[in-house]
Amino acid sequence: MQQNEVLFQALELPCGVVLKNRIAKSATSDSLGDGTGHPTPEQNRLYQRWAEGGLAVSIIGEVQATSHFAEKPGNLVLHAVSDLNKFRDLAAHGSQNGPQLWLQLGHAGALAYAPISNPKGPSALDLPSLRCEALTQDEIHQVSADFAKTAILAKRAGFGGVQIHAAHGFLLSQFLSPLFNKRRDGYGGSIANRMKLLLETIEATRAAVGPHFPIAVKLNSSDQLEGGLGEDDALQVVSALDTSSVDLIDISGGTYFPGAKSASDSAGSGPYFIAFAKRARTVRSKPLMLTGGFKTRSQAAEAVTSGAVDIVGLARALVLEPALPNLWMKDQTPEPAFPRFSDAPEGGVTAWYTMRLTEIGADKETDEAGDLGQAIENYQTRDDIRTEIWLRHFES
Repeated sequence: MQQNEVLFQALELPCGVVLKNRIAKSATSDSLGDGTGHPTPEQNRLYQRWAEGGLAVSIIGEVQATSHFAEKPGNLVLHAVSDLNKFRDLAAHGSQNGPQLWLQLGHAGALAYAPISNPKGPSALDLPSLRCEALTQDEIHQVSADFAKTAILAKRAGFGGVQIHAAHGFLLSQFLSPLFNKRRDGYGGSIANRMKLLLETIEATRAAVGPHFPIAVKLNSSDQLEGGLGEDDALQVVSALDTSSVDLIDISGGTYFPGAKSASDSAGSGPYFIAFAKRARTVRSKPLMLTGGFKTRSQAAEAVTSGAVDIVGLARALVLEPALPNLWMKDQTPEPAFPRFSDAPEGGVTAWYTMRLTEIGADKETDEAGDLGQAIENYQTRDDIRTEIWLRHFES
């Protein structure tokens, strides 16, 4: 089977929803919310550009159920007092040309952005670069209820599905990780206990949205930190998820723990977590997605052709070329032109890609690599402005 054929076959999810091909825009924190938790015209246009580009599904990163544990002041917040019409507008823009647009349900937990949050995680931490309180039992129980309420609103607003974020060091990932989770109650200790909140959240969300609405989960293959979640424990989580009502598992890895190295900034080529995906396939029968490290059409096609995964998640490749799926289907641009940055300052590459999303949403992207220091400054300035807006809006 040719590369084009395998990547552009339809995929039916267990809930009955059909994805038109095997290419997804994996969840990214685009930071394009307006500071009050609502979408902006630039965000609408960004997801419209990706929809026009031919992919099967886009996932909007870190959509919050409350204003209390956001990852950034540019996050969306979808709850009872949100303006649902603004979210309907986003859903309509991002589903043009036949793709699905999903919301990634998030809770940053211990990694919540301190200027607008009171960070809380599974356990209290007092580290030089990370401090947080421990969630109470009642607060833990509220997490699954909040995710379910946001999922209902996502469905009402016209989004095609949701993804529950249990990766990259955010709250549900923290519960899975023995590095963050030192609890001695039913949510700590063994991996069976540490995955309990994730399973409860899936169950509550499914009960809220019904059997025919897609629910995905993003899961770390490992935290890539000493003492964190390892592959053997992650494999047990995959096995448990296979008997749950989820429709898709998105495998990734790494955390945003302060000072931790990002997988996306690593050297080397090829998908980062393909070896784990192959292990996961042995204990999973439901569709599997892999995010991280795909840079060429041949890499994406090989991952699907080999049977390791059913769908590939692209992020930076689609930031460089929003129309990449259409170009691949036409046998054009098999490899996007990735910029090369020398002596990149910490956070510089991430800031550059994030600010490029703004350019795409304004139809003003260029082929110039740009200055990473300036990207960091622009990113921080925007966060500062939206922090002030966030505090005024949510405190009122």
